[in-house]
Amino acid sequence: MTQRFKRPDHKSALSLIEAAEREMRFTLQLPITEESGSTIIKNIYDNFRKLGDAILVREGSEPRGHDPSIKRMLQLNVPTPRPIGLIETLRTTRSNVQYYGYIPTASDTEDAVDFAKKCFPALLQEVKKIIAGGKN
Repeated sequence: MTQRFKRPDHKSALSLIEAAEREMRFTLQLPITEESGSTIIKNIYDNFRKLGDAILVREGSEPRGHDPSIKRMLQLNVPTPRPIGLIETLRTTRSNVQYYGYIPTASDTEDAVDFAKKCFPALLQEVKKIIAGGKN
């Protein structure tokens, strides 16, 4: 997919960050069960993607599809306890759930939750700096 360039939109970028933060906080409170696994994994992935969307919107791009947003997230140079490249693994699991009816195991869900708890806060702070006009 391609990106459409437009005027940088600080307000929309902030809205995306706030939504991702709020929804991640809620998602991480959900009990891990066979029934909740799909929702938890999809929500965690979508909240990471929203952070990437926020950066692109702030930079004046309109992401079309998930690729540009995820690629932008992977470009961040932020120390995290787990490699941020695992977003790609999360993306694969989410796609299997979304499009192929995969039912995530408790282990899949626990791994996604662990990744989110360890990496989302640092990435969120970095994206907030970028949106505020700090470093890229």
